[in-house]
Amino acid sequence: MTAKSLAGTRRLALCAVMAAVICVLAPISLPIGPISLTGGTLAIYLTACLLGGGWGAAATLTYLLLGFVGLPVFSNYMGGAERLAGPTGGYLVGYLPMVFIAGAVVTLTLARFRDGGRRGAAIALVLQFLGMALGTAVLYAFGTAWYCVQAGVDLQKALAACVIPFIPFDLAKIAAALAVGIPVRRRLERANLL
Repeated sequence: MTAKSLAGTRRLALCAVMAAVICVLAPISLPIGPISLTGGTLAIYLTACLLGGGWGAAATLTYLLLGFVGLPVFSNYMGGAERLAGPTGGYLVGYLPMVFIAGAVVTLTLARFRDGGRRGAAIALVLQFLGMALGTAVLYAFGTAWYCVQAGVDLQKALAACVIPFIPFDLAKIAAALAVGIPVRRRLERANLL
C-alpha cells in the first residue's frame, strides 16, 4: 500500500469515526421551544477541529444520510426524511456549510500559525473561534429561513424561538470543542494519522 493510499484510508476511517460520534451526540437533547438543545453542534464543532472542512463535511453528510434513511440519529432519537424536510430540517442541513466553513478556518489557521509560538497560537485560537462563530451564523441563517418558510412564521418569532436562546450554548460549545479538538488534532498529526 502506498503512503498516499494509506493516508486516504486513515482519513476515511477518521471520517467514519466522527460520523459515529455525531450519531451518538446529536440525539441527546433538551427541548427549548420548537428547536431542541442538542449535542449535534458540539459534535460538528469537534468534527471541524479534527477533520477540517472537506472531510468534516463528508462525515456530516454521512450522519445526515443515516438519519435520512431512518436511523434515530436526529434530536430526540428521531430519524427519517420527514425530519429533514420539516420545519427544523434547515438546521440539520445547515450543518454542512457550518462544518465546511469552521473546518476550513481551523485547517488554514493551523497551517499558517504552526510555528508562531504563543502569540501565533493565540491569534490562531481567536481566528478559529471566529471561524466557528461564522459557520454557526450561516447555520442560523439557513435554518431560520427554512423554519420561517416551513412553519409560516415571521423572522422575529423565528429568531426568538430558534436562535437567540441557543447563542450562549453554542459559544460555550465552540470553546469546549476548541479546547479538546485542537490538542487531539495535533496529536493525530504527530502520530501521522492526519
